[in-house]
Amino acid sequence: MSVVRRVGVEVLVIGVPLAAVLLSHPTRFAFAFPAAVVACLALPLRLRWPWLAVLACLPTLVGGLGWPPSIVALYHLGRHTELRATIAWVTAAFFALAIPVQLDFTSTIRDQAMSLMFSLVAAGGPAAMGVVLRLHSHLDASLADLDRARQAELEARADQARSEERTRIAREIHDHVGHNATLIAVQSAALAATTTDPAAKEIAHRLRHLAKQSLAETRATLGLVAPDRHGIDDIPTLITQTRHAGVQVTYESSPITASPLVSRAIYRVVQESLTNAVKHAPGAPVQVVLEPSPGRVRVAVTNGPATRPHDVDTRGGTGLAGLTERVHTADGTLTAAPTASGGFAVVADLPTKVGPPHPTLAGIPHPSNQP
Repeated sequence: MSVVRRVGVEVLVIGVPLAAVLLSHPTRFAFAFPAAVVACLALPLRLRWPWLAVLACLPTLVGGLGWPPSIVALYHLGRHTELRATIAWVTAAFFALAIPVQLDFTSTIRDQAMSLMFSLVAAGGPAAMGVVLRLHSHLDASLADLDRARQAELEARADQARSEERTRIAREIHDHVGHNATLIAVQSAALAATTTDPAAKEIAHRLRHLAKQSLAETRATLGLVAPDRHGIDDIPTLITQTRHAGVQVTYESSPITASPLVSRAIYRVVQESLTNAVKHAPGAPVQVVLEPSPGRVRVAVTNGPATRPHDVDTRGGTGLAGLTERVHTADGTLTAAPTASGGFAVVADLPTKVGPPHPTLAGIPHPSNQP
């Protein structure tokens, strides 16, 4: 609100009740008029201390001239104060209005009853209006929050649908390209095993390496559809998060240098194995060991038997199947089997790099150019 508008509002808030007081008939209480003027001039206090503005109006209510400033003060009290405090101050205003009337023994019972009803309406009406508008504002804010939450949910569903569609497309591309690349690799290996021509054998070996490399690169590229930036360096954070969830996890590792594809595969092996351990063996301790060797790394995640009943659906899913495919993509092997102690072990053996760079076919002479 601008300064000019704020000043204009305050002039009206003070001027209208003050004019009503000045135009009122004098009462039998000498203090009523000056007290009412003071109450009108004290109305700006409602902006910071609504109860103080109401307190300044109580003497004027006793004197009979307090209703003009009291309407403003009680409305603001109900608009900006909690309900319990509002009821307390409305009660005080009611008694301030009602007591002088009840002490006038010349009035009839009917007049006193009507005065009590008027006092209740005069004290509770403005405050009730403020409370209603305050609740209306809260309801508007709640509806706005609900609308934002609904919009966020719709956007999340749309993002999920787009992600699922991208994943579906990626899987279709992977299946078709992977099938053909696998056929090329198999037929190249068969040619290398059956041919007696050294040049043809060399070409077959190179074709086989290129097919495998193309398949790995295709899978890695399709991973851009749903970017996966986790790797070996993120495993300590994963272990910490699992420990915070109440799982007893021990972690052993030596410094490991691996290609991004292998690093992501190692992270997913540990992540999926921890998830399965928490799901299928609640309360069991888990041991995570990363053991590097020249050119390779062994990942072992072992958990003991469950120590408490399953509290989640433990039916088998596709986690291990997908994990096996990911490890195979990195030219590794994966075994998952129960242990003799009643637990479960997941062991992956991967190279630190997905195959060394292979020579391209650019340096191979075309058969038609052979002598």
